[in-house]
Amino acid sequence: MGLFPTNLNEYVAGMGIPRGPKSQVYIYDPVNGSDSNHGKTWQAPLKTLEAAEALCTANQHDVVLALAGATACNPAASVTWDKDYTHLIGVGSELPGVGQRSRVVMQAATAVTPVITFAGDGCIVKNMQFNQEKATGAASGVAIVTGHRNYFENVFFMCPTSTTAASYSLKVGGTENAFKRCTIGQHTNARTAATYGLWLYEGDDDCHRNKFIDCEFLSWAAATTHVHVYTAVGIDVEVYTVQFENCLFDNIGPATLAVAIDDNCATTDHQVLLRGRNNCFVGCTAVSDPLTYVLTPDMNGDHATSGLLMITVTET
Repeated sequence: MGLFPTNLNEYVAGMGIPRGPKSQVYIYDPVNGSDSNHGKTWQAPLKTLEAAEALCTANQHDVVLALAGATACNPAASVTWDKDYTHLIGVGSELPGVGQRSRVVMQAATAVTPVITFAGDGCIVKNMQFNQEKATGAASGVAIVTGHRNYFENVFFMCPTSTTAASYSLKVGGTENAFKRCTIGQHTNARTAATYGLWLYEGDDDCHRNKFIDCEFLSWAAATTHVHVYTAVGIDVEVYTVQFENCLFDNIGPATLAVAIDDNCATTDHQVLLRGRNNCFVGCTAVSDPLTYVLTPDMNGDHATSGLLMITVTET
């Protein structure tokens, strides 16, 4: 296809993105683009994510390509990605989870939250970074997912600049979403209050069956009350489950987190499933409060209530 293939549908199909008979591809480039361009070629990119999303049509597998560069896209208002089966792909270095240069950053002066809401269903998002610079003083968030059956891969949901309680990196209320090789939180901005990396809450379908695969949950804690995963008490469906497969829950800094997972689900018949043999917890006193509903394979391959913690290895 070459470095800059002219057939953009073939280009995104080569990335594994579904194509349909009406599919369109739009490019935006915060450095070299202009929103007066048509955005359909490498030579005439749009400047902003908002302009590219506005040109897309739901349910036809349109794609927005976000070109990486030294300048981020800085929205003037919260972005709503609400068109079903419409995809967002960063074009640049495919670093695993952290530091992508296809960035969407809400600047402090804009003072709105969240940066983006993914309200559409069946969307694919890859190789993107989302950041919230809203100053401390009010709770703020980076991204909300209210849609269903979306797939996020290699997406960096940074922790917000604000350290006000209930600020979050990622808030999920939709169902059957999958997150693969994503980073939620970071080791850069210290957490000094009861903030959240991932916030699972009672959306319109009680946040069923979301999966996190090979993801990393990061924090630099100056208070014990930050948690990597917070499950809201309002989730009350009896068949509620969430899965973490081979994930890293890593806290560094002067404070050891009291718990990694704060499980407030109101039902007595729900499951927090730690799948695989490589779920690791660092810098946390306990895996979950309560631990009752957390399940993980034991050494014999059976299932039992979790006691999984990473321990220090002493050389002899």
